[in-house]
Amino acid sequence: MDGPLWTDTHAPALADLPQSSVRESLERAIDEPLNLILHGPPGAGKTAAVRALAEQTHADPDNDLVELNVADVFGRTKKEVSDDPRFSSFITPKRRRNSSKADLIKHVLSESASYAPVAGGYKTVLLDNAEGIREDFQQALRRVMERHHRTTQFVIATRQPSKLIPPIRSRCFSIAMRAPTTDEIVGVLERIVASEDVTHDADGLEYVAASADGDLRRAILGAQTTAEDVGEITMEAAYDALGSVGRDDRIESMITEAADGEFTDARSTLDDLLVDEGMDGGEVLAELLRVARSRSVGPDAAALHRIAGEIDMDLAEGTNDRLHLSHLLAELDR
Repeated sequence: MDGPLWTDTHAPALADLPQSSVRESLERAIDEPLNLILHGPPGAGKTAAVRALAEQTHADPDNDLVELNVADVFGRTKKEVSDDPRFSSFITPKRRRNSSKADLIKHVLSESASYAPVAGGYKTVLLDNAEGIREDFQQALRRVMERHHRTTQFVIATRQPSKLIPPIRSRCFSIAMRAPTTDEIVGVLERIVASEDVTHDADGLEYVAASADGDLRRAILGAQTTAEDVGEITMEAAYDALGSVGRDDRIESMITEAADGEFTDARSTLDDLLVDEGMDGGEVLAELLRVARSRSVGPDAAALHRIAGEIDMDLAEGTNDRLHLSHLLAELDR
């Protein structure tokens, strides 16, 4: 995409959130800053909701909202954490040398919660994708939450609240964020395309919304892709613009599933491509190689092209495409 992402330039205010129950729950948290757990499927708008809450409650949200993506912190190396500009100010060379990665991350949690808010009486720390926090780090987080409860509001966003330890769940008010309906997504898209002055019709917006399958972020980016590629959002334009994007996502999933040994799921996607979309074996093979290369998924390029070369010869003999491509998927697991 050429310009700024619409998900950023059209970030919702609290009143714009499509789920009415979430709006009401967060509005109650304005006057009384509670620790929160927002849980729901990917793309439901959990992160956007927390940012909208911070805009409403903090005079200086840019400084008093601290966002820590679990994968971005807990999944990084000790050096990557130490060199992160968000944390380098309080990770001294001595601490970097003498601390384990676990101690360093615990220090990051504590320091992120301990500094005084820039404006107002408290700040907000968002822990995004929190289902990935190890239990020992969750115990450390619990102690940090207890120590800084007067000046820091913790908001934990997760797809799987059951992954959180009971002491953390008991210290937070839980808010379920269901996936928005197609009609609710259409309402969000109408507001955005009107602001962007994009030519559109109701069928086009509904097609974009329905194809996102409850993922609001995906719908907004799908609308932007269609507008930038075609210049309008009609059903025909959206079908042309998003068809290849959706197919690439499915092919990437097929490669990943095969490489992870989930052969049944991978072959189900293969059947969809061959039967429902009417692709032939050569087309599937070419698209698989393109997606694997462009998205860096599957085995290394040399191994993948060696396997693909063998399968291409089998396909050229004109026998069963499904059989040969299934063989390729099985080889990815090896």
